[in-house]
Amino acid sequence: MAGTGGFFAAALAFPTALFSFALVVVVGYWLLMLLGGLGFDALHGGHGVGHHLDAGHVGHVGHAGHVGHGAGGHGAGGSVAHGTPGGHGTGGHGADGGNGGNGARAGAAHHGGVLDALGLGGVPVTVAVSLLVALAWFVSLAGTVLTSGAPARGGVFAVALVASWAGTRVLVRPLSRLFPEDRPTTRGDFVGRVCVIRTGRVTAGFGQAEVTAEDGSTATVQVRTPTPEPELTAGRTALIFDYDAEGEHFLVAPFDPSPPGVV
Repeated sequence: MAGTGGFFAAALAFPTALFSFALVVVVGYWLLMLLGGLGFDALHGGHGVGHHLDAGHVGHVGHAGHVGHGAGGHGAGGSVAHGTPGGHGTGGHGADGGNGGNGARAGAAHHGGVLDALGLGGVPVTVAVSLLVALAWFVSLAGTVLTSGAPARGGVFAVALVASWAGTRVLVRPLSRLFPEDRPTTRGDFVGRVCVIRTGRVTAGFGQAEVTAEDGSTATVQVRTPTPEPELTAGRTALIFDYDAEGEHFLVAPFDPSPPGVV
């Protein structure tokens, strides 16, 4: 019992108390994440968030010149419809983030920049902060038990900060392999891909086609032909070979994906 009392006394003494309250917040956050994830799976029979996002929201039209990304598909170039071939999307946002996305993305970029400057990049902010707090708490707790007096405790505080930073920096390197950074979709990702024409014709000034991105989602993009191609009608396949940044459309040419000799 005396040992338990000594533990709480050390945990609530300076400087450990500063990190103790932060550690409570960190543990509470991860418990809520764990319980929330388990509860969500139980309520929805194991279906992910993406399953519910696909339920018929109206497609978002991409801004001219930006690459869009939605839960059901990508968009690129001017007037790009997201989502399924039937014209319905999933309410996705453009690559520039939309209204709410801009603030969240800017905040994440700001914190990520600070972590990168400290050598703690490559993992989510919550993981890095959790490691910092946990290591600082353990070091300060040990120092509090072994020292007494304000000057010595002040030194413990400084040592705890430095040790937590150094320890976190070592730990995030292997952990970063578990959190690969998502590369945003760009117009260049569609160049070299085969698309399916969705308009009755494709000319130098008109045409749309559906293309499948690397992740399996689809997008309807603006396509043009530098020369007249009367065989490019609805349902025919074409090869995207370039992107016209000034006209904000892709250039396509007829393409037959069938092996030679197969009709």
